[in-house]
Amino acid sequence: MSFFDLSHEELKVYRPERNEPADFDAFWAATLADSRKFALDAHFEKVDVGLALQDVFDVSFAGFEGQQVKGWLLVPKGTKEPLPCVVNYIGYGGGRSLSLDWLLWSSVGYAHFVMDTRGQGSSWSSGDTPDVEMGSVNGQYPGFMTRGVLDPKTYYYRRVFVDGVRAVEAALASGKVDAGRVAVTGASQGGGITLAVAGLSDAVQVAMPDVPFLCHYRRAVEVTDTFPYQEIRVFCKTQRLAAERVFETLAYFDGVNFATRAKAKGLFSVGLMDEICPPSTVYAAYNYYAGEKDIQVWEFNNHEGGEVFQKQRQVDFLKGIFG
Repeated sequence: MSFFDLSHEELKVYRPERNEPADFDAFWAATLADSRKFALDAHFEKVDVGLALQDVFDVSFAGFEGQQVKGWLLVPKGTKEPLPCVVNYIGYGGGRSLSLDWLLWSSVGYAHFVMDTRGQGSSWSSGDTPDVEMGSVNGQYPGFMTRGVLDPKTYYYRRVFVDGVRAVEAALASGKVDAGRVAVTGASQGGGITLAVAGLSDAVQVAMPDVPFLCHYRRAVEVTDTFPYQEIRVFCKTQRLAAERVFETLAYFDGVNFATRAKAKGLFSVGLMDEICPPSTVYAAYNYYAGEKDIQVWEFNNHEGGEVFQKQRQVDFLKGIFG
C-alpha cells in the first residue's frame, strides 16, 4: 500500500465538521443509567494456568442491561497493594482467548483487565461472551458493523460501549486496582472502544487508542473499500433508502464525538498507509480530542501500526505517568 489519504501536513490540522446528534449526551446518560440499575456482580475466580510470575483471575461482570461479560484479570504474583491498571479492549472479530496471550502489562507491574467482546471471538481469537439480541434488529451484512444499525437503541456498539464502561467499574471492584491510576487501551476496534470509554467514564486517567477504528464513519466509507467499513457500504448499497438513517445512527457511536468529551491523557497511534482505518479518520478523532495528547506516527505502516514498537512507546508513556 502507498500513501492514499491526505498529506501528513493536512492530517495535522484536519478537523472535519462533526455530525453530532442533539441528544448525544442524553442518549448515553440514559443508556448508562439503565445498565447501572443492574448490580455489577463482578466475580474473580483465581485460576492456575502454570505461570510463575502472575496471578490470573477468570472474570465475569454485568455489562449492558445486566448481561454477563467475561474477561481476565492478571496481576503480579502475590500482589497485596492496589496497582495501576490497564483495561484492554480487543480488535474486531477477536475474543479474550486464553490468559497466556495477555502477559505484557502484568509483567510491567500493573494490573491488567482484559474485556471479552460480546458476540465476537470467531475470526482470529476465541471468545466466551454471547451477544444477547435486544428487541428486534434488522438484517445485517456479515460482521457486526450493521447489526441493529437502523436505530441507535438497537445498534450493536451501544451494548459494547456500555460493556467497556462497566469493565472499568469491574476492574475497580476487584480490590487490586488503584482508582487514581486507570488506563484504557486497545488497537483498531479496541481503540474505538477506548475512545468511547474515555468519553463516557470519569474513572479513566489515561487513554491509549492504537490505530483506532469506529471513527469518522462516512469519511472511512468514502475513502477505503476494505473491511470492516465495507460492511456499511454494502449494506447501504442494498438498503438504498436507509443510507442516511444508517449514518444518523452511527453518529451516536463516532469516536470523533467521544473524543471531544475525553479528558484523560491520550496517546494515539496512526499508520499513514493504513487502508483499514484511514489516517484521516484517526486524525479527526485526535485533533478533536479534548485532553492532553500525543500521537505516534508510523509513516510507512498499514493497519499493523507500530506493533511491538508501539507497545514499548505505551510502556514508556505509562511509566512516565503512573511510575
